[in-house]
Amino acid sequence: MLVIGENINATNKSIAEAIGKRDEEFLVNLAKAQALAGADFIDVNAGSGHGSPQETIKSITWLVKIIQAAVEKPLAIDSDSPEVIKAALQEYRGEKLLINSVTAEPARLESIGPLVAEREAWVIALAMGTEGIPARVEERLAACERIMSYLTGLGVKAGQVLFDPLVLPIAVDTRQGLVTLKTIEQIKSHYPDARTVMGLSNISYGLPKRKLVNRAFVLMAAYAGLDAVIIDPLDNKAMSLIKVADMLAGKDPSCRAYLRAHRRGDIVD
Repeated sequence: MLVIGENINATNKSIAEAIGKRDEEFLVNLAKAQALAGADFIDVNAGSGHGSPQETIKSITWLVKIIQAAVEKPLAIDSDSPEVIKAALQEYRGEKLLINSVTAEPARLESIGPLVAEREAWVIALAMGTEGIPARVEERLAACERIMSYLTGLGVKAGQVLFDPLVLPIAVDTRQGLVTLKTIEQIKSHYPDARTVMGLSNISYGLPKRKLVNRAFVLMAAYAGLDAVIIDPLDNKAMSLIKVADMLAGKDPSCRAYLRAHRRGDIVD
């Protein structure tokens, strides 16, 4: 399972403060720690929800510059603003790239889709459109179909698309766990060459012992067909369970990756 390190995100107050102060040492060390812990991509999000778009653009270009110089891992450029993503891509020099994210909303598809095609990037595609997050699996699949149809029309391959089935807090609606799992199953059935991804921590929002809930859900999602996860890679137990999930889901031939991780001392219980 691909791991996308989520920790450099300005919605976190401490990260926003570090970006505002241009605390390069703190942010670079955080990127290095995630890479060392096993992250396949380092997510970079400079959008705190405060400040002007111009300030966010300056912050994201600075972040991309310092982090790509410090780690060899590819970056996930993360923003809800196409202009911010465009600015970040102008600074990014890596061959491998993940854009986070696109939706079925026409304006967003038309602004992000060409960037994906031009850079031959991977892209996280949220299973939603102009009406927000659909309540039903079928509606989420319809959004995926609109996204896939548009992107493949631009020459984007299905393997470049990581569909996010969307995870809503189980504390708000106890049906949401099953909706997400069923959406993963259906996406894998309809688009076998595409990948699936989810932001794991959303499921436990508002609950005590959140890490316990997150860790249980990633095992269930792996069975449903999850290919990638946005997670804190510094959570050793969660990272251990991802290795276990791959093994139990038949994605680890002869249990080799699990056994190598165990020999390195990376498996904790």
